[in-house]
Amino acid sequence: MSDSDFSRRLLNWFDQHGRKDLPWQQDINPYRVWVSEIMLQQTQVTTVIPYYQRFMARFPSAEALAQADIDDVLALWTGLGYYARARNLHKAAQTIVNEHNGEFPQTPETIASLPGIGRSTAAAIFSIACGGSAAILDGNVKRVLSRHSAIDGWPGKREIEQQLWQLAEAYTPQQRAADYTQAIMDLGATLCRRSKPECDRCPVSDDCKAKAMGRQSDYPGKKPRKALPVKTTHMLLIENLQGEILLEKRPSSGIWGGLWSLPELDSDGDIDDYLDATVGHIGVAEALSPMRHTFSHYHLDIQPQHIRLQREPTRIMEGTRQLWYKGGQQQLGLAAPVKKLLDSLLQNDLFTEPQP
Repeated sequence: MSDSDFSRRLLNWFDQHGRKDLPWQQDINPYRVWVSEIMLQQTQVTTVIPYYQRFMARFPSAEALAQADIDDVLALWTGLGYYARARNLHKAAQTIVNEHNGEFPQTPETIASLPGIGRSTAAAIFSIACGGSAAILDGNVKRVLSRHSAIDGWPGKREIEQQLWQLAEAYTPQQRAADYTQAIMDLGATLCRRSKPECDRCPVSDDCKAKAMGRQSDYPGKKPRKALPVKTTHMLLIENLQGEILLEKRPSSGIWGGLWSLPELDSDGDIDDYLDATVGHIGVAEALSPMRHTFSHYHLDIQPQHIRLQREPTRIMEGTRQLWYKGGQQQLGLAAPVKKLLDSLLQNDLFTEPQP
């Protein structure tokens, strides 16, 4: 199959079967496509759609996003994970406003210079929303090309990735690049899936080397597995007399950067010292059911400790780094396990009634 024949057959399939009614495919502009591409990184379409719709309703333009408080941005992102994506969206929107007069950049190189945008994402925005032609290489495309050409090895290795980029560039047409970009992403998402690919419906399966060998599941090559280390922490659910829970804002960088979280301690033996320093007196801690949260590079075992204060705090809170959380009355960016713990408390009615 020639390079042009690959793209022609893929475009013919897209015309008949491609997805054309996704929210970001309506009223197409670079901003809308950019937000969708960032949200879709490591996240499925069905999960992204409601988040995208809420995000666009609140921040319909780069200017609106740039002017927003980061807490408002993170609050709408809560549950999507990989929160650096949201922080970079916010930073990039400010860059667009401050350095590009509010106009979204129009070249792949300039787009890729924005925070949080790599080569493939920049190419997708350029092709879909700017009328250009540039090859993309997201996870779906890597899977399609790895199987079609039987590229052995994990795509995360530089030499394997370079082979895939060469194929991606060779197959990307100059005409109808926007449709081709959407088509190859759709093919990977709907037919050339990780498991149970529907090769009988694939428009390029006739020359697919993996299919010919019956080895579709071997491509792309798997990342060498390593046992994830386990870290432990104690999260404190400190409840005041009004039934509010103490939250602390995490540093802007690192895990859960900029999100609101529960106070954490290495040991339950440190709880009394923390309470004395924070609220001015000691409470009784009740251990709740432990939970595990898994990051890409380690497991975090969490031991929640529920502490009901018996009198009002006597210490002064640390300015804007701490607050008392009132449940649904506040929209905050929360770390996923923290939100789960708070929701669990609410559902089990463990928040006390306000004192008269």
